[in-house]
Amino acid sequence: MALTPDILVYEPRTEGHHPGWLAFIVSDLLSAGARLSLAVDLRPSSAAILRDHLGHLWDEVRLLDARGGQSGSTGQSKWKSMKRCFAASASSRVFLCALDEIASDVFRWRALGLNPLAGFSGIIGGIYHRPRLLDAPRLALGRFLKMRGFDRLLRDDFFAQLLMLDQSLLEGLRHNYPQAPLFFLPDPCPDGFGGDCAEARKELGISADRKVLLFFGVGSRRKGLGVAVDAMLSLPAESNFLLLVAGRQQLKGDLKHRLDLLVGRGGAQVLDRYVSSDEEKCCFEAADAVLLPYINHFGTSGVLSRAASAGKYIIASDEQLVGRLVREHGMGSVFASGDAKALADAIIAFGRHDEASLIVCRDRAAGYAREFSRSAFREAVLRSLGLGIPRSV
Repeated sequence: MALTPDILVYEPRTEGHHPGWLAFIVSDLLSAGARLSLAVDLRPSSAAILRDHLGHLWDEVRLLDARGGQSGSTGQSKWKSMKRCFAASASSRVFLCALDEIASDVFRWRALGLNPLAGFSGIIGGIYHRPRLLDAPRLALGRFLKMRGFDRLLRDDFFAQLLMLDQSLLEGLRHNYPQAPLFFLPDPCPDGFGGDCAEARKELGISADRKVLLFFGVGSRRKGLGVAVDAMLSLPAESNFLLLVAGRQQLKGDLKHRLDLLVGRGGAQVLDRYVSSDEEKCCFEAADAVLLPYINHFGTSGVLSRAASAGKYIIASDEQLVGRLVREHGMGSVFASGDAKALADAIIAFGRHDEASLIVCRDRAAGYAREFSRSAFREAVLRSLGLGIPRSV
């Protein structure tokens, strides 16, 4: 193995956690001496987001257009896009920031006895964020095909490494595939989220006397914005809570009408646009609590990690990994998923907590942030690639 590997990092998306994680991975691989080519979305609006997150790292890598200059989602299937970029990069390995981009297609092909990426055996790997096939009903045809393909790829020693974020799912896989290169990856709690709440509120134009509940991210049904809005609308008129909605929403129809109604009542403030990395920190620092009202959400959440970094109380739906992490680490409270009344009750209960109990939650969040730290993330990524941990990092 070369001491200084050439790695293609494939990440065609720029929404949600994707650009932030790309910045983590690029920083960590460069710190270990790797030479990197990035296959990313180079359209002007997307490139601006990536530049915001990568900063000076943008000039330290070779850039390839994951879309091939086309205007569609990629202009081709993701695995074909990845193959094209790999050939152009002359790299020796591929690391997918989200293996999910190609997983379903490749697993189905392998289940049918074919492998369109056979030439990548032993040199391709990455992070498998949401392996839904491991949790889907066993009799579902789609699950059967994907699981069969996944099984064959693991037994073929196809992957150079697979990193996963749910330790309980990983333990089951390790039992069934003891020789497979499977690694636990802690969802990292980023640094720099401990700023002054009063200053952050001044920056955002939020009154110091409001109880601020942050909903961060897109307003999709899965993220539960509708549940949060309905919960806020049901609170007593004298309630002092303010819902801060931050991120590009692109809402329409009834949900937009209900959110506009809440804004008109003075119960919400909306930043309906791309929120820069500096503004993101401001939003978390300005909040008293962070809402995670997810519905059928599989896997972990970058919002949870940022809330822990900022030492904020978390109110999450009681389902799957996010609910389990909040509950087991004592970082806040959980409510019945999809139930706006239950969320409203949880918000009211939060408002009644005394300072001593909130300090306990903050301390537990700080403990979680130390355990799921950037350095722990870095060590897991570099170890999975067989790269040493730089002493200076």
